[in-house]
Amino acid sequence: MSARAATVAVMTDAAAVAEAHAIFDPLAAEYLVRPDVDIGPMFGSEGLRVRGKVFAFVGHRGAMVVKLPAARVDELDGIDGLERMVMRERAMREWMLAPAAAGERWEPLLAEAFAYVDEITP
Repeated sequence: MSARAATVAVMTDAAAVAEAHAIFDPLAAEYLVRPDVDIGPMFGSEGLRVRGKVFAFVGHRGAMVVKLPAARVDELDGIDGLERMVMRERAMREWMLAPAAAGERWEPLLAEAFAYVDEITP
């Protein structure tokens, strides 16, 4: 195993990712029957895309990650365990993490993310 693969393996919480997929996959299936929606790569995961733009995926630590308007991310940050995504110490303006513990919020957040990316993607 390469050093990079070993680092990724340590950083990934396989049990949390499996728990997240148990929530996410049935929700994702509802979107995959829609026109222009498919699955593609995003940050080392596979994400739901509309016309090629990712709107949601399961992150390596088991949270659902959704793309929302920056103002909405500001509004939700810190509520029910939801938090702004941070990559390499940089806060991502339009990306929100929703932990599995907030699984009841995933369906409406996924709908919101789809609507947002569908609207801004030609």
